[in-house]
Amino acid sequence: MISSSFDDAYQAARQRSASIARLDHAWIVVSGKDRAEYLQGLLTNDVVALKAGEGCYAAYLTPQGRMISDMHVYELGDVMLLALPAAVRQTVLARLDQFIFSEDVQLGDVSDSFAGVSVVGPDAAATVARALSVDRGAVDALPVHGNLRTTFGGSPCIVLRVVDRGEGGFDLLIETVLRERLHAALDAAGAVRVDQQVADTLRVEGGVPLFHRDMTEETIPLEAGIESRAISFSKGCYVGQEVIIRVLHRGHGRVARKLVGLLLSGEGVPVTGAAVEAESRAIGAITSAVWSPRLQRPIAMAYVHRDFIAPGSAVRVGDHEATVTSLPFHQ
Repeated sequence: MISSSFDDAYQAARQRSASIARLDHAWIVVSGKDRAEYLQGLLTNDVVALKAGEGCYAAYLTPQGRMISDMHVYELGDVMLLALPAAVRQTVLARLDQFIFSEDVQLGDVSDSFAGVSVVGPDAAATVARALSVDRGAVDALPVHGNLRTTFGGSPCIVLRVVDRGEGGFDLLIETVLRERLHAALDAAGAVRVDQQVADTLRVEGGVPLFHRDMTEETIPLEAGIESRAISFSKGCYVGQEVIIRVLHRGHGRVARKLVGLLLSGEGVPVTGAAVEAESRAIGAITSAVWSPRLQRPIAMAYVHRDFIAPGSAVRVGDHEATVTSLPFHQ
C-alpha cells in the first residue's frame, strides 16, 4: 500500500523525530495593552487567563455560531501570536480590524516575514534542543500550547508546543530567509524530513480536523467535536456564544451531524466527498481519508447523521464496509 520512502518517514515521525514545513499556517501578531480583553470578546476560549509562555486552542465564530476559523493563541509576554489557516488570514484580519474602536490594540500580519517548521516524534524535544543549542529541559518543560523565545542564526526564534500534527511536538517560528538553514540544522540533529502526505496521515490518525477540509464556514464547533479543547464554558460573552449555549442547554448537545472516525475494510482509500451510507441511504460524507500504517487499513474522518455516531455503528463507503469509531484513532 505504501512506498518504502513513505514508511521510513512515517516511522521516523512515530519512533524518533521528523521535521515538516508548516506551509498551511499564517501568523498574526496582536499587540497593545488591551489585546487580551479585546480577543476575549471575540474568541471561544479564555485568552485573558493566559500568562506569558502559555497558549490555547480557540475558534472565531459568526454571530450564528458558524466557524470563521480555528486558531492557536500564544501569549508571548509583550504580544499575542495567532497561528491560523493561511487561507483565511485576510478574512480574519479584516474582521478583527473592524472590532477595534478605542482599545489599545494593533494587528500585524507577519506571515510573509516568518516561517514555521514542525518537529514531531518522541525525540522531538531533544532534536529541537540540539538544533537551536538550547537547554533540553526548557523545551521538555513546555506545557501543551506553551512557548519560549530563543534565537537561531542570530535572529529571533519562537518555540511553540503543538498537538495538531497528530504526533506531539513543536513548531519553530523563524524568519523566512532562515527556513532552509533551520531544516539543515534539524537534519543534523537527527530529524527526518517528511512531506505533506506523511503529515496528513499523522493528522488523520490523530483525529485532528483541518479547517477547509474537515471544518468549513458552515461548521458549528460542536459538530466537529472540538468544544472540549476550543471552548471555555466559564468565561464571559463571545461572538456566537448564544448559539453554542442554546445547543448545549436546550438541545442537550445534540447536533444534526457529527465528525467521527471510520475504520474501513479493504485496501483502497476512498476519495474526499465519498458518500457514507447506512440502511440504503446517504447519511454523510468523507472529509479526510488515508491508509493507516499503524492500523494497517484505510481510515477516514466523516460527518454522519446523529443516528449513526455511536462507536460500532455499521456503515458503507462505496465497496468498503466501515465501522464508526471515536476520534482519535489511537487512544
